[in-house]
Amino acid sequence: MENPATADADAYVQQFESSYRDIKSLRASFIQTYTLGGTPRIESGSVIFARGGLMRWDYQRPMEKLFVSDGKDVQFYVPEENQLTRTPVKSSGDYRIPFELLLTRLNLRRVFARVEMADSALEHDPGDHVLRGFPKKEFAGAYTDVLIELSPEFDMRRLVVDYPDHGRMEFQFQHIERNPPFSRSLFEFQPPAGTEIINQQ
Repeated sequence: MENPATADADAYVQQFESSYRDIKSLRASFIQTYTLGGTPRIESGSVIFARGGLMRWDYQRPMEKLFVSDGKDVQFYVPEENQLTRTPVKSSGDYRIPFELLLTRLNLRRVFARVEMADSALEHDPGDHVLRGFPKKEFAGAYTDVLIELSPEFDMRRLVVDYPDHGRMEFQFQHIERNPPFSRSLFEFQPPAGTEIINQQ
């Protein structure tokens, strides 16, 4: 017998996914908080996603960093360290990679083994709803669940990833803009001369 929370989620997920059918790009500001035991680590900046696995995270505080994906490779650049790490998307275990699936080719059934309603799992604005996604077997060691808080317009206000070590990564999104114009060059990055480049496979 199907769990009622899962059954309720099916109709809601269909509405959520259909609201993104015509989305080709998304832009937002974000606050990223990582908690494991002690003091949370908080970072913030702006992000843009586009179809084809394109992503650009510009971190502004507490230090500048850039995380950019052209759909094939992921580049992570830290100016303060004068270092760039480049990894093929397929072999990257980076926690930002699932956003490409969630936001630019939205199909939760492909991303998660199971999805259910979980409004009680997070404090949230009245009118918002919360979905909980459970990992497929191959990702069970990577995270335990993902919580997604959605506004009445199906904008993703928060995404929370819980890890097996009891760590938690939370992204809060504000000033969400659907289909902003963008140049593909945003997702291409040439580091300054003299940057140490680390190529990972």
